[in-house]
Amino acid sequence: MKLVQKSRQAGTIPTANLYSEVYIPQKMPRILNSWDMTTTFVVSTYLASCASTIAAGGPAAMTYLLLVGVTFFVPCLIATAQLSQMYPHEGGLYNWVYHAIGGYWSFFAGFCAWFPGVLISGSLANLFVVYATPLINPAWLAQPWQQSIATCLVLAVSGMLTLCHFRWLQNLINLLVILMFMGTLLIAVACILWLVRGHHSATIFTNWTNWRPGTDNVVMFGLVAFAYLGTESPLNLAGEFTGRSVIKRHLIWGGILLVLIYISNTMAVLIVLGPRAAYDPFALVNTVAIVLGKGYASATTVCLMASFLATILVYNYLYARLLFVASIDKRLPQGLSKLNRWHVPGNAAVVQTTLAMIITLLLFNLAPFLNLAHTASGIAAQIYAVSQASASLVWAVSAAFLFISIILCYTKNPHSFISQRHFSLPVIWISVVAGLLSCGVMLIDTLLFSWTNLLPDSQWVYLVGGLTIILLALTTFISIFARSEVDWQILNKDVIEFTTNRPAKATGDAPISQGKSPV
Repeated sequence: MKLVQKSRQAGTIPTANLYSEVYIPQKMPRILNSWDMTTTFVVSTYLASCASTIAAGGPAAMTYLLLVGVTFFVPCLIATAQLSQMYPHEGGLYNWVYHAIGGYWSFFAGFCAWFPGVLISGSLANLFVVYATPLINPAWLAQPWQQSIATCLVLAVSGMLTLCHFRWLQNLINLLVILMFMGTLLIAVACILWLVRGHHSATIFTNWTNWRPGTDNVVMFGLVAFAYLGTESPLNLAGEFTGRSVIKRHLIWGGILLVLIYISNTMAVLIVLGPRAAYDPFALVNTVAIVLGKGYASATTVCLMASFLATILVYNYLYARLLFVASIDKRLPQGLSKLNRWHVPGNAAVVQTTLAMIITLLLFNLAPFLNLAHTASGIAAQIYAVSQASASLVWAVSAAFLFISIILCYTKNPHSFISQRHFSLPVIWISVVAGLLSCGVMLIDTLLFSWTNLLPDSQWVYLVGGLTIILLALTTFISIFARSEVDWQILNKDVIEFTTNRPAKATGDAPISQGKSPV
């Protein structure tokens, strides 16, 4: 099978096909509808911790939610919609960058999209443990190493669930997202009842100077941008959609729901608790506890834990798909392209989960040497913030490739691009400029300004920057090793084919049997 074949599909700019574009439609069932992808979009983008932490900016937090929404989130949605309609293939950004730029940069962009999934999965598993501990026994998990083991246990269980039948797993995700919506509703009801009962708002909204962005709240830009990252992630499953209409619908409804949830949660914390409570990991739960009581607060805790688990599960299969696709395209070892009996890329999911567990163990065991907090809860909060920020830095680079791909697709074939556009050219170019500028501001802002009051800016810079550099270097080494393994497999296959196809000698040489490649 030749690698280079000219694509003649409707809705695409003619370019060379990837192996995965041919293989996946033949092997992967198309079962994902608009509701499935809307829930996947919401839970893969929503982070409850961001919703409460943003409240530290006071009324300006609402300004940043709208400002970053217009300058970054909406441009990302527009770029994602345009590229996914042109190239509706498994792998999302990895596939789009390949068609726009080429093989090397597609692998790099795919890595930048994949890498945050590993970090965030571990940090969310840790947050799940932090929320579960008070419900079970507050005295448990007093030491950092105990929290690391519990976190790895959560990751292991979620990894095993990812190996199950995909339709069953998606139904579980949908159920968990419904619980998340119920938790959001409880938080909103608590906020409304607080005001109805005659209580004053804990935040002063009538002073309009508090709404303005400034040097004292500039950290909010990077934090809010991180909360909006990931619009392209669900498109890693594009080869499994029931139809192209799913793309447009899930982006519209998912985007609307996400903004409403963030505004609702942040406003509730501001009104009931005030900005000072923003850095409390239980701020959303305490909002409900003060107004509705302990019982409803426990229910809210369970609902938020459901959202954490759903996000871990979604990240497992979304980013395992990137490993799966890259393996099919001979960018990673062939073993990652193997499907289990339920047509799930099991090996890729196992590697994804294992890496998250390794990084979790490293972070918790290195904490005593990094001058972090002395309590388990303090260390957990610091590790969570640093790992999230490191993921944000890399993720911002992958988001920039959305807009770079738009530019290069247009310059590559302007007439074809114009005939396939879903937005007017002025809207597209305004989105590209705004999106690229926002990515740059986000990178600088996230690196220089601490997201938590537990770490000063000076310590934040070297922790976040150092972790990002170390993990990038480690992953570069792993990618080089993986590439050499691929080259060895290809060479070995060529030797087998040569030996098999040559005429048998008089001594009775038998042809050597060979396994079938996934492509």
